[in-house]
Amino acid sequence: MTRPAARTVVRVDLRPPAPRRATVAPQGRIPRVARLLALAHRIDRLIAAGEITDWAEAARQCGLTRAGMSHVAALLLLAPEIQEAVLALAPVTSGRDPVTERQLRPIAAEPNWNTQIKMWRRHRE
Repeated sequence: MTRPAARTVVRVDLRPPAPRRATVAPQGRIPRVARLLALAHRIDRLIAAGEITDWAEAARQCGLTRAGMSHVAALLLLAPEIQEAVLALAPVTSGRDPVTERQLRPIAAEPNWNTQIKMWRRHRE
């Protein structure tokens, strides 16, 4: 008579892993203009991919007016250096945001990036 083959028992835990806890709680909130710029880039990618047809459709989906969405889209006209600075703004822990979308409108309206950068630096002083 032959001996039965030894069985290997594998225990699998099918429960989802426990959520990781941040070691340091984030302080403050991301400035609104940085969130709007990120939104503008996201919508631009969605339009390029054909997932939405145009900025008007994006306005409807976001619950904004077309004029409001135009202000968001205009942030894409900022010089890359300014966009990087906006996205790198420190979280706001109290008070008002250091830069607003309204303050960036005249800078975005300037077609020359070098002039935009000069305007941005004057504004930040």
